[in-house]
Amino acid sequence: MSAQFTPSPAADFDVHAIRRDFPILHQQVNGKPLVYLDNAASSQRPSAVIEAISSYYERDHANVHRGVHTLSQRATDAYEGAREVVRNFINAADTKEIVFVRGTTEAINLVAQSYARPKLRPGDEILISGLEHHANIVPWQLVCEQTGATLKVIPIDLNGEIDFAAFERMIGPRTKLLALAHVSNALGTIVPVEKFIARAKQQGVPVLLDGAQGVPHSSVDVRALDCDFYCFSAHKMCGPTGIGILYGRQQLLEAMPPWQGGGDMILTVSFEKTTYNQLPWKFEAGTPNISGAIGLAAAIRYLQSIGMDRIARYEHQLLEYAQSRLRDIPGIRMVGTAPRKAAVVSFTLDRIHPHDIGTILDTEGVAIRTGHHCAMPVMEFFKIPATARASMSFYNTFDEIDALVKALHRTHTLLG
Repeated sequence: MSAQFTPSPAADFDVHAIRRDFPILHQQVNGKPLVYLDNAASSQRPSAVIEAISSYYERDHANVHRGVHTLSQRATDAYEGAREVVRNFINAADTKEIVFVRGTTEAINLVAQSYARPKLRPGDEILISGLEHHANIVPWQLVCEQTGATLKVIPIDLNGEIDFAAFERMIGPRTKLLALAHVSNALGTIVPVEKFIARAKQQGVPVLLDGAQGVPHSSVDVRALDCDFYCFSAHKMCGPTGIGILYGRQQLLEAMPPWQGGGDMILTVSFEKTTYNQLPWKFEAGTPNISGAIGLAAAIRYLQSIGMDRIARYEHQLLEYAQSRLRDIPGIRMVGTAPRKAAVVSFTLDRIHPHDIGTILDTEGVAIRTGHHCAMPVMEFFKIPATARASMSFYNTFDEIDALVKALHRTHTLLG
């Protein structure tokens, strides 16, 4: 038996009070209390978010920016107020740098097509890492096919960390963009992005960070990071689906052409010429996801009411406890063992397919993710088809990790 981590959460962190804010957690699945450990795929929503969206539809719904009537003005105030909430949350310099998009994927595609595509020439290079989610791979492959540029991949090691020395050898005069995950969704690795950004800046290379797994779990300050673009999704941070954020430096966004055309991204339109709107609306064609923005703002306020630093500390304790308990399961292999990790544990069990693990756990009410996690190159590197992944959030408990371990022991007994 391995030495087990003994959790000691701060006295002022009342996880049971927090759990009361999440209606979905209080149910049974297959006759067992729900243990939701699939937060890296999508987190759950507190009542404050659900109520903010419901209140908007009950009282204030109208299209934004276009009406002089009261409902339109209320909706516009709430929508643009949400933009300020986001700006403050990540410490952007101006709301002009906050663009509402459908999520991280759309944000990266926007940068690929509006920023990178006009600049790239044959022989130019984009650097990404071997840790990336498909959303930070495929858009760059597409733009390289369109321009003749080349996609270069910084290798990772067996701990699941990016090889910084290899990065230093690879970056050079042909490098036109560095695009990295802030935190790996498949392994939980926290990438030391500050070090990569500092080196890229010495070379004059702009940096995009995929923050889908970073923003929900720790404080993010885009000005302190000194990144050029930062992308994240609401649904991974207690907000609604279908809404996310592209942060971009104002001077870069100003120079970028619109990605989509239509209503609200224009100032004037004639058959001869269209004059585009100012930032950030230049990149927000059509009727936006108004309720999504309002829900995102409510989620941010909720997270701030708890405190991102407190969330990070508690989730780290969950991670340490989970790792200590899981090591005692026969035949387990932990995949992704970087010293700095978010609250994600990916693993395999000898001779048991991850999908079978997930199916048996579901009969015990335990929800985890199984598969390649939209990170097939990571699976290829570790020479495995898939992993089982338990990802924790600040509303999870140590008892739920015990339930996960118990269910895995049952899985091993049945199939091992």
